[in-house]
Amino acid sequence: MEKLWVVDFGSQYSLLIVRRARELGVYAELLPWNKLPQQIPPQVRGIIFSGSYASVSDGPPLPVEWIGERPILAICYGAQWLARHFGGVVAESHAREYGPAQLELTGDSPLWRDVPPKSRAWMSHSDTITSLPAGARPLAQTTDIPYAAYTLPEKAIYAVQFHPEVTHTEAGATILRNFLYEVCGFTGGWQPEAEIDTIIADLRARMPEGYAIGALSGGIDSTVAALLVHRAIGERFQGIFVDTGLLRKGEAEAVLAAYETVGLPVRRVRAAQAFFSALQGVTDPEIKRKTIGRLFIEIFETEARLFSDVRYLVQGTIYPDVVESGAGVSATIKSHHNVGGLPERLALELIEPLRLFFKDEVRAVGRKLGLPESFLRRHPFPGPGLAVRILGEVTPERVARLQLADAIFIEELEKRGWYDRTWQAFAVLLPQKSVGVAGDQRRYGETIALRAVNSTDGMTAEPTPLPHELLFEVARRILAEVPEISRVVYDLSTKPPATIEWE
Repeated sequence: MEKLWVVDFGSQYSLLIVRRARELGVYAELLPWNKLPQQIPPQVRGIIFSGSYASVSDGPPLPVEWIGERPILAICYGAQWLARHFGGVVAESHAREYGPAQLELTGDSPLWRDVPPKSRAWMSHSDTITSLPAGARPLAQTTDIPYAAYTLPEKAIYAVQFHPEVTHTEAGATILRNFLYEVCGFTGGWQPEAEIDTIIADLRARMPEGYAIGALSGGIDSTVAALLVHRAIGERFQGIFVDTGLLRKGEAEAVLAAYETVGLPVRRVRAAQAFFSALQGVTDPEIKRKTIGRLFIEIFETEARLFSDVRYLVQGTIYPDVVESGAGVSATIKSHHNVGGLPERLALELIEPLRLFFKDEVRAVGRKLGLPESFLRRHPFPGPGLAVRILGEVTPERVARLQLADAIFIEELEKRGWYDRTWQAFAVLLPQKSVGVAGDQRRYGETIALRAVNSTDGMTAEPTPLPHELLFEVARRILAEVPEISRVVYDLSTKPPATIEWE
């Protein structure tokens, strides 16, 4: 299978480059710059160098011998690193570019096919190329920098100081498509669903005997991973669904119904009381995550020992989990439910069928495997559940309060046709209390924050412009139907600087 390498120098956008390539029909993989192979496999037809938070003056990585063997598109830091590597000059910029800039094409290039002479490009750099290496040819400029893009034609190197992978760059997708198809000659057509038969065959070969158990959270990732393994080894798979009591209203029952629809064997473990006891007095969000993860492991470990000849543990780890948990260059962003010590404690071989897939790709695989659309179209939900949508202590009463408020919000979005027009929507329970009036009586209750965002990948997000009448009705119903709530607010924050989830 033909593939693209994306060399990660630590940019926040590195994973986004991989996504964009796959969306364009080319299978791409992320490789840390300090773990690159000495030779390029024949199936690799092109390479993209990412940006970085670092400066090339901090000491660039050692050069690799294969530069020039395949076409390279270098982005931001990558463009500066290659310029310096081949004898150009990179200096600290007097006018740091961050945000949109007017890109003006100054030279012909296959990258510019169907790209307008002037367009908006997204910049994020404090260094700039002041002198090109010998043999390089400038391709574009902005108001502040003369070499916004250049090429070293003899080495099939193309370099841009802006970020074509972000949606803020108007012609970004066109530029990436041109590199992949016009420069590298990819045939394209890659789709995640096409990998199902290969994955199942690989799983059969990897698990010739013995049983496998799967840690099911009720989410799409763990469910699709379990389905793939079940298709591969049949009744030698057993799923374990730990019901933490922290799911959305009615979700546990809906999840079990979906499992039954596709014939997935699952044992439900009712563990809500254990989780509430463990979370008593805990208010720090990271401690909440770790407490839930630790208890989940303990309960799952106990259940797993009820089965004999278990050799494999199936987890729904996906590509962003692997990268964000420190497998790549960037530091760990948050602790993850999936990447942990459970396999070592149980002395089981870890099976992660989806570790190279993104969320939208997992949905496509799940759809092909027959999961109900009602299951697949659910909005993203955090691994620790409602515990990280409740600011402050998590109690059964506060969970019930949030479940009801959240259900009202989602019900109104569905009723008015806004659920599928919103990437993610949910309610958050805040510990701040305020005075309200119920009938003729004073009420001192908690606050619900409504959050609805639109995004293509979760890396950036804008608040959904929900109609005022919808928000008014949601607020009216929550205040009327959840007596402990005295105020409802709507979160208008963008990501960045805010995150989508509150904790």
